[in-house]
Amino acid sequence: MTDPTEAIQFGTDGWRATLDSFTDDRVRIVAQGVADYLREEGADAPVVVGYDARPSSPGFAESVADVLTDNGFDVLLPERDVPTPTAVWNAVDRDCAGAVILSASHNPPEYNGIKYFPGDGAPAMPAVTDRIEANLREPEALPEAERGSVTRDDLIGPHSAAVEELVASYEFSTDSSGSVDLSGLTVAYDAMHGSGRGVTDEVLEAAGAEVKRLRCADDPEFGGGAPEPSESNLHALVDRVVDGDADIGIANDGDADRIAVATPDGYLGENRFFAATYDALLETASGPAVRTVSTTFLIDRVAEAHGEDVIETAVGFKWVADAMGEHDALMAGEESGGFSIRGHVREKDGVLMALLACAIEAEESYDDRISRLEAEHGGIVADKLSVDCPDSEKQRVLDDLEDVIPDEVAGVPVERTVTVDGFKLLCEDGSWLLVRPSGTEPKLRVYAEASTASRVEAVLDAGRELVAPLV
Repeated sequence: MTDPTEAIQFGTDGWRATLDSFTDDRVRIVAQGVADYLREEGADAPVVVGYDARPSSPGFAESVADVLTDNGFDVLLPERDVPTPTAVWNAVDRDCAGAVILSASHNPPEYNGIKYFPGDGAPAMPAVTDRIEANLREPEALPEAERGSVTRDDLIGPHSAAVEELVASYEFSTDSSGSVDLSGLTVAYDAMHGSGRGVTDEVLEAAGAEVKRLRCADDPEFGGGAPEPSESNLHALVDRVVDGDADIGIANDGDADRIAVATPDGYLGENRFFAATYDALLETASGPAVRTVSTTFLIDRVAEAHGEDVIETAVGFKWVADAMGEHDALMAGEESGGFSIRGHVREKDGVLMALLACAIEAEESYDDRISRLEAEHGGIVADKLSVDCPDSEKQRVLDDLEDVIPDEVAGVPVERTVTVDGFKLLCEDGSWLLVRPSGTEPKLRVYAEASTASRVEAVLDAGRELVAPLV
């Protein structure tokens, strides 16, 4: 008989799989692993169980709650699907033992996922997830008198209030009472049918913005695609802003932990958004930035201009969050659109960043800020592609890649190779190529950054030619 635990593998951000593999039985096995881990840690506080807008998520969340209560833990469930950061923030605010989230984030509707956050609100590190994996087993219930109970409560209101208070503390676009004031700002908001609907848009509207909603209806099929806020999926949002119907456009992914932004100049791109937002925060605060190995060096130039440091991490917000805590970072993020700032939980939060972005925009446009930064530090162009690669082959391909690292990339000598996460080849002209395994999909990621689009295209082509024969 096949061992049901063999299909459960924790990647960069928990365990995700298609619904033919992501079954209720296996979800319960993971929940038992969490319960055993918490018991080993001596935890007895409640656990938040959050879930996203996928039709399978509420049922899976109830199954997790069943297992946890059978193991003696009280469980707090939201009244509806909620953004991942909403559930995590509540776990920290209410001194819970942690949070279990049922979500596949930006993946298509045929996927679901489960991830665990310890009580400090930062994503679980491998030392924790390894122990949960080691504890995977069929659920076992305590005697009825020793079991916990389930409580349903509003998680959205308290988190939204905390987001407004934190953004106001950075003093962008505040009124005489010190609250964020977005009156006069028109925002196009695209929830991509995810859990940000009725949350991010309401936070912006409560701050005085006029909000024009796109894809804010509940749709279990996410409009026939994946709730991935990439440029190719946000044409309607970008058009709204470029055509002058809104001052800024905001999109969240399926569980609203990530953000994408559109301005009158078009799709802003997460790298430019990070650089401009960090630069704006440095007007009233100080502190280093944390960025992943796949994120732009423009962050480093902004930091250097302000006398600040940058900490580079592997891809995955757990590494970002860990460095954020260690170095008391002012802002931390990754090129895929996940960001957080000092004073908040160390988890990416698309609701928080939406309000912060709009408060910054209301004071001075992102387009003007970017123009200034690029005039001072030089322009950037970045892009990426994926190469299909089975999970079982990823390490073998990386091992083989180590033996064929070239001395030049598309005609430019390689100055240095960084191995924080995969292989990052830094070229003499300032361009770079990164090859690393995806932690959520059976793919290898190939990234490039340079000062021109043609150079980026050449670097990506070189990366594809380097990797494809090895798969």
